[in-house]
Amino acid sequence: MDQRGGPVHHLFFGRDDAEHDYADGLLRQGFQQTLAYEAALAGRKSLVIGRKGSGKSAICAQLAHGQVYSGPTTQIAPDNAAGDVIRRFDLQGVTSDTAKSLIWRYLFAVQAARHLVRHSGEDHRGWFRIPPAARALRDFLHANGEDADARLTDLISRGAGRLQSAALSVKMFGVEASVQTGEAPAETRSEGARAMRQLDALETGVRSALTALECAEAGHPPLLVLVDQLELVWQADPDSHALVTGLLMAAKHAARMYGSAVRCVLFIRSDIYDTLNFSDKDKFRSDEMHIAWTPEALHDVALTRARISLGRQLSDAALWGEIFPATVCGVLTPDYLTERCLPRPRDAIQYLTRCRDVASARGHATIHEADVLTATQQFSLLKLDDLAREYNVGFPFLRQVFVLFEYGSFRMRRDTFNERFAAVRDSLHDNFDDYTELLNEQSVLEVLFAIGFLGVGRDDEVVYAGTTVLPMQPGDDELHVHPCFRPALHCEGTGPASGLPGPGPSPDALVPSYSHTSFLRSVAATDVGFIPDREVRLLDEVRYAADRLLRHLDRSGLSADLRVQVRRDLESGLERRSRSAARVHVRTFASLLTEMSGRLEAAGYGREPVTLRLADEARTLERALGGSSSGGGGSDSSG
Repeated sequence: MDQRGGPVHHLFFGRDDAEHDYADGLLRQGFQQTLAYEAALAGRKSLVIGRKGSGKSAICAQLAHGQVYSGPTTQIAPDNAAGDVIRRFDLQGVTSDTAKSLIWRYLFAVQAARHLVRHSGEDHRGWFRIPPAARALRDFLHANGEDADARLTDLISRGAGRLQSAALSVKMFGVEASVQTGEAPAETRSEGARAMRQLDALETGVRSALTALECAEAGHPPLLVLVDQLELVWQADPDSHALVTGLLMAAKHAARMYGSAVRCVLFIRSDIYDTLNFSDKDKFRSDEMHIAWTPEALHDVALTRARISLGRQLSDAALWGEIFPATVCGVLTPDYLTERCLPRPRDAIQYLTRCRDVASARGHATIHEADVLTATQQFSLLKLDDLAREYNVGFPFLRQVFVLFEYGSFRMRRDTFNERFAAVRDSLHDNFDDYTELLNEQSVLEVLFAIGFLGVGRDDEVVYAGTTVLPMQPGDDELHVHPCFRPALHCEGTGPASGLPGPGPSPDALVPSYSHTSFLRSVAATDVGFIPDREVRLLDEVRYAADRLLRHLDRSGLSADLRVQVRRDLESGLERRSRSAARVHVRTFASLLTEMSGRLEAAGYGREPVTLRLADEARTLERALGGSSSGGGGSDSSG
C-alpha cells in the first residue's frame, strides 16, 4: 500500500537532542510542563538533576527561549575548549574546588555586570544620570575587555589569566590591582588570596549597582543564569570533579551575594552528580529537583507530538487504535511501549520514531503490530548499546557483564548470577585491575540496578531504580532484566526464576572475548565510577600533583634554566611504580617536592607561587598517606 497519503508519511515525534528539537519547533510547541520545570521557573529549585535524555536541556531551552520567563536570561553551556580551561585552572594557596569556584564566580559576575549596564541604560534614567555604581561596572567591563559579548571560551580564558596573575582591573571599585607586589600584606601573597580579594571587589561592585538601581523595589525580575551540558566537559577525573563542585559552590555563593536579583539554575546529569563527594553536599539537598517521568506523562508526550506533526486534534483512541494498533501481543499499545523503554522522553521518542520508520520502510499507511515488534527488537539492541555507552566512563565493564544474562529466562536467581560471575571474575579483574576490590557480585548487581538494567522482585512485584528509594539489597534474590533489554539479550522466556541457564553458552564459553553477539563491540577502558583500590589512588595522587605543578611552572617567573631543571626533576620523579611500592613512591615524591621548594627558596624565589605550590603539594601527599581520599584538590594552605 502506498503510505504517502496516510498518517505515517507525516507522523513525526521529534529529534533526539533538545537543541535540534527546539529549533525544529516540535519541542517549542509541544513542551511538557513537568514539576521540575515549574520548580525551576518559580525559583523554588536551582539544581535540576536527571538521567541522560530525561529532559534537562529541554527545560533549559524553554526557560531561555520559550518566552515564558518575563526577565532576562543568559545560557552557559561550556564546550570542550571552555571546559578544558576550567579544568586546568588552579591557584596556589586554595584547593582545586575553591579555585574552580572562583572562575565560575567571575563568569557569573561578568554576566550580571553586563546585564546591569544594559538594564540601566534601557530601563532606568539614561546613561548621563545612571548611578555611580552602575558606571563603575561599565568602566570595569571596558577596562577588562568584557564589554562586548564573546565566545564563552574567550571569556573564561581572559578571566582565568587575570585571576591567576592578579591583573584584574578593579580600581573603579576602590581596590588597587597591584596586590601581587612584595609590599602586599602576607595574607594576600598567595595566588588564591589575591584572586579572592579582586573577585570580592567585583562582586561588591555588582551588588552596589543592584542596590543603587533599586530593581527589586521596582519589581524587575531577576537575571536567570542557566548552566547546562556539563556532561560534554566531564572526564571522571579530579579536575572534572572540582569543575562541577566549584560550580555548585559558586551558585550557592551567588545566591548569598546577589540575593533575589540573580538566580542560577544548574542542570546536571544524575550519574555525574552522584559521583560528587564533598563536605558541603548536604547543603544542596533543598535545592535539588530530580526529574521523574510516569507512563502517563510519556503517553502525553507521544499524543502531543503526534497532534503537532499531523496538524490535527488527534484523540487518544485515534493514536492508539488507528495510527498505531490498539494492542501488541494482547497488551494495550501505549502500555506495551512504555514498559519496554526507560522512563525518559528521549527513549520514548526514539522508540516511537523506530515504529514509524519500520512502517514507512514497508510502505504502510499506518503502523501495524508487526511493525511494532520489529521496531522493538531494533530498539532493544540500540538501547543496550546506548546504556553501555552512557555509563562507559563510570562502568566500562558493562558489556562484559550483560552477556551473563543472555538466553533463557529474563528472571535469574542471585546464586545463578554469582555462579556466572565467578566464571568471568578473573577476566574482569585482568581487564580492570585498578578496581579489583569492588569488582564483586554485590557491587556489580548494585550498579546494574542503579542504571536501570535490572529490577528485583519484592513483595510480589518487580521494582526498578526510580520506583523505589531502596537500592539493591543483599536479600534481593530474584533478578529481572528490564523489558527494554530482553529482546537484545534473547532472554524473553518466562520460565521459573530458578536460574536454569537455558540454551545459552556455558560459563566456560563466557570467559574469552565476549564477541559472540552483535552488540558487544570493543570500547576503550576509562576510569570507572568505583573508587579505585587504595594503592592506585595513591599513585594517581602523585600524577595529579605533578600535572598541577607543571601547569604552575608554565606561568612561573623562574628563569629559563630553572624551569628546565624543575620540569626534569618532576618528570624523573613521576616514573610509575608498582602497587606494592605505592606508599614508598608517594613518600619519596613528597620529599622530592619539599627539597625542590627549598632549593628554589635558597635561589631567591621563595615568594614564587610555584615554590609555595611545591610545598603545598608535598603536604597534600603526606595527608593522602595518612588515609584521606583526595579529589585532586591540591593545597588548602592560605599561603
